[in-house]
Amino acid sequence: MLSIFKTFFWLGWISFGGPAAHIGYFRKTFVEKMKWLDDNEYSQIVALSQFLPGPGSSQVGFALGYKRGGLLGACAAFLGFTLPSILIMIGLALLSSQVMDTSAFQNVVHGLKLLAVVVVADAAWGMYKNFCKNTLSVSLCLITAIALLVMPSIMMQIAVLVFAAIVGTLFLQSEQNNLTDEESTPFKPSLVPLILFIGLLLGLPFAAHISPELGLFNDFYQAGSLVFGGGHVVLPLLQNIVGEQLSQDAFLTGYAAAQAVPGPMFTFATYIGYELLPSNPIAGALIATSAVFLPGFLLLLAVLKNWQQLAQKPKVAGALTGVNAAVVGLLASALYQPVFISSVLKPLDIALVLVGFYLMKQLKLPIIWMVVFFMLAGFATGLV
Repeated sequence: MLSIFKTFFWLGWISFGGPAAHIGYFRKTFVEKMKWLDDNEYSQIVALSQFLPGPGSSQVGFALGYKRGGLLGACAAFLGFTLPSILIMIGLALLSSQVMDTSAFQNVVHGLKLLAVVVVADAAWGMYKNFCKNTLSVSLCLITAIALLVMPSIMMQIAVLVFAAIVGTLFLQSEQNNLTDEESTPFKPSLVPLILFIGLLLGLPFAAHISPELGLFNDFYQAGSLVFGGGHVVLPLLQNIVGEQLSQDAFLTGYAAAQAVPGPMFTFATYIGYELLPSNPIAGALIATSAVFLPGFLLLLAVLKNWQQLAQKPKVAGALTGVNAAVVGLLASALYQPVFISSVLKPLDIALVLVGFYLMKQLKLPIIWMVVFFMLAGFATGLV
């Protein structure tokens, strides 16, 4: 367990660049260097992480730890990979509370908010190219974006995701699999984690009023249960959960900080949890973090052993296709509100966003240097 923890803890300090980069780091470490598994087994784990809601790269790490050391190994892998970014995010939350009112800090925050525009726009465009390849999937994307721009709420997000899953089941079934659902091998999930996932999902809302801590856990558990498409999609879900409890500046500062630190983007929840429970901010950070990760891990444990049978079912594959298309629309709506309208305030901001796209897409500047550039640009433009 200690060996698993140490390996992932080291990766947690150096894994900049988001989920796609994390998957590359994992392959180099565990397939090429340490030879824990071969490429075929690794690709199956990666495919499973894309199939389930939750933090994709963290689910891959969790599954690698599970394969190596069972449930304790999975927990050791998660703690090792996530702990560095949790510590950094708590440190940033603590620091920001001390210096939030200074003009220099506000200028740097503005620069990081412009970076958020670049990153979210790039994620939305990349996901659009991957998931919106025909008229129906493009339509689901557009319907979702319009619905959430007109009526932004967590209930609307749930409604459009369910609608997209139904449409996908009916009209977007996989053309590569000729088996019918009746002919395919029956799928038998592991019942304990599945029952626990469903029980918490349905039961927590009834108990959320008991204490602020339980309410916080419920909010972030619900968000973690709905995140299809990776870390960027947690942004609009948490935005609707947070509502008026947190200022736009504080919210986007946390999101920009999540871009700056190594490790999983879901530790954005660490920052938000710290801010939402001022009576015990460290507890709030840890509660929010554990709650947002837990649903994806429970679902992973439920299907890890027999997921191939589930993915082969054409209706399930179709539902996933529809949800992925809707997720793109969800992210597109978040690009406008809260990201763009709270960040781009003058023509110079647009110019910096364009420069950011050039640095990211053409010069392939690593994310850590993007962070440095936008921090310096925000500070410099504040002096003009």
